[in-house]
Amino acid sequence: MNEVDGKYIYFLSSDVQRFLPVFLIWSIIFKPCSCQQEDNETDYPDYSPYTFDYGGIPKPCDKVYNRQFRLWFMPTFYSIISFTGLSGNLLVILTFIYFNRLKTMTDVYLLNLSFADFLFALSLPFWAASSTANWMLGIAICKIMHTVYKVTSYSSMFLLCLISVDRYFAIAKAVSAHRLRSQAVFFSKVSSVIVWALALIVSIPDMKYTTVINHSCTPFSSTSDPLHVSIQTSQIVVAFSLPLLVMSCCYSKIILTLCQARNFERNKAIKVILVVVVVFVVCQLPYNVVLFWYTLVVANGGTTDCSYENNLMYAMDVTRCVAFLRCCLNPFVYAFIGVKFRHDLLRLLKKLGCMSQEMFFKYTCSRRRSPPALDTDTTTTFSP
Repeated sequence: MNEVDGKYIYFLSSDVQRFLPVFLIWSIIFKPCSCQQEDNETDYPDYSPYTFDYGGIPKPCDKVYNRQFRLWFMPTFYSIISFTGLSGNLLVILTFIYFNRLKTMTDVYLLNLSFADFLFALSLPFWAASSTANWMLGIAICKIMHTVYKVTSYSSMFLLCLISVDRYFAIAKAVSAHRLRSQAVFFSKVSSVIVWALALIVSIPDMKYTTVINHSCTPFSSTSDPLHVSIQTSQIVVAFSLPLLVMSCCYSKIILTLCQARNFERNKAIKVILVVVVVFVVCQLPYNVVLFWYTLVVANGGTTDCSYENNLMYAMDVTRCVAFLRCCLNPFVYAFIGVKFRHDLLRLLKKLGCMSQEMFFKYTCSRRRSPPALDTDTTTTFSP
């Protein structure tokens, strides 16, 4: 065993002596590289998680409560608004058409207003689906939903603006308005077409930039996009501020004219139009104010206060529902204030089989006992 070991040792020694020059050359050539590699390894900074500072990284804002709020708030209110808006505005449209009430400019404008509210109420189920779950209906339905909302909202504002101008000429400029009475209905139809075309033009940016991102239907890919901020600001000014200014001027002149008149009973019909405008402004003004404030926040780079951002989202959701509420309020305004319109509506319900003869006489007997002057004046369509 020792001999074998000795021969084995001697065999290794002879091999080492044979390859000794090769080992020396190998060590001379590759030694600087190994040293350089060791030096490079020592120059690397320490990225250990125990030494990295995460304090400068902002934490994402938690919006769990906002999502939970939307899960019950949006579908509940959207369902109520959609049902009442569809049924109420459909009855208004049928009443105007069935009894051929398109005799004045205001009649034509109110019919177009009801038609706009009906279309908007028809799109609300899609808004409810968008607010509670991932958008699964594709980009085409997404674009249609936002376009219908914008077109109907803007056309409603423009129509109410035209109603205020018509009432101004009918009351404050009664003589000149009476001369053009034969052409008034034709002019109202042409102006209504122009209103719908103008509303469609204003809605073109929403039609173009609306898309689906992260299973959500949104009008822009980023809320901080400068183009989004500029377009949203211009839409607020053109579609809300300017019509509101026109309506304020017209109705202030109308109020001054009524104060100088001797017979106030003759002008009672104007309160219907005033209530319609007030209802629309009360519903739309809070949402436009919050939307304008939100646009300013986005234009200034957003906010780092998570609580402030959540409160702003709550305000947007609530005021948006209030703004959507106006599409189902106009039919109730017509039914409770306009006596003639209420009578025609009851007649329509009786013909459709929704009301018995006894119920019809019960709700119309008070109208028969009212004085003739009040009976004719408290209508939605007052004309000089």
